Formats: sequence, C-alpha cells, structure tokens
Amino acid sequence: MVTLTDIDLIQLLRKNDLNADTLQEDVVALLLEKHLKVATAESCTGGLLSERITRVSGASAVFDCGVCSYANAVKAKVLGVSEETLSVLGAVSAETAIQMAEGVKKLSGADIAVSTTGIAGPTGGTPEKPVGLVYLGVCTDKKAYAVKLLLGGANGQNNRAAIRRIATDAALFTVLSECHSR
Repeated sequence: MVTLTDIDLIQLLRKNDLNADTLQEDVVALLLEKHLKVATAESCTGGLLSERITRVSGASAVFDCGVCSYANAVKAKVLGVSEETLSVLGAVSAETAIQMAEGVKKLSGADIAVSTTGIAGPTGGTPEKPVGLVYLGVCTDKKAYAVKLLLGGANGQNNRAAIRRIATDAALFTVLSECHSR
C-alpha cells in the first residue's frame, strides 16, 4: 500500500503541473473526455469531495452518486462494509476504505469509485491511529486498493479543515491517475 504525506501530495501536484484549487475541474474535464463516471463514499471528508466535484458545471454528466457515511451503521447498511471489518479493524482502516469504494461502485455503477475514511481531528487520534490518518479506497472494474495518507503535517498540526481539504486533493488526484491509466 502506498503511503503519502501532505508534503508528498504537494510535490505530486507540482510535478504534474496541477493546482489544488482547480483539481475538481481537471477531474470533471478528464472524466468527460474519457466518457467515465465517478462515485464517492465519504466519512471524514463529510461530503466535501462530492461538493468539490459538483461545483463544476457539467459534473452531472460524470457524477451520479455520493454517499456521506459518517456513521458505521451507514457504512454497513448502505455500502456493505462488513460488520467484522468495522469491529475488528475499525472505521479507519484500509479494508474499510476499500469496502466503502466497492460498495458505492456497486450502488452507482460508476467506472471509478473513491472513498475517504480517517481522523480529521483535532481530537480523536490515538498513537496507533493519529489525527491526520486517512485512507482512500479506490475501486474500478479491474482493481480495488487503498492509499494511506498521513496528513497531520510535519509539525503534527491537527487542523481539521486542512486535513479534510488535503484528503480531497488526494482523492481527486487519484481519480485523475485512474483516468489517465485508461
């Protein structure tokens, strides 16, 4: 599993000549060009990823479904996340992220599904699962995988808004990468 920090994400965006403020426009444009659809399942980002996509004019042609599954009961009931996964590994785990993405892909029929689950802070972290730990789940017709994000900042800052924003940057970048691989 790939692990990225907030600094890694900034470097990836720069290397690829991308602006974090316009990532959603790049995503919608590329999805339109490739005739693909995306769906989202969000926990720690609370709908921010879906909002960023749908703020772009024309997004309705590439986005049919976003599920905000903040509660474990919704993760299980709507997205089909295993009760065992939730009880043994917890909501903040690679397995939960993957199952969330698989669930929203099945629900929506999208070509690419992406999920977010993590600890946005400023409270709620533990030594094993610190504030800023976020897992992205990705599911396509050919694969399902997770990306681990460590977004607490080099100084251990626990800025909730920044963590949520950078997590959505990472999710959008991942969708772009999946589109380019087709």
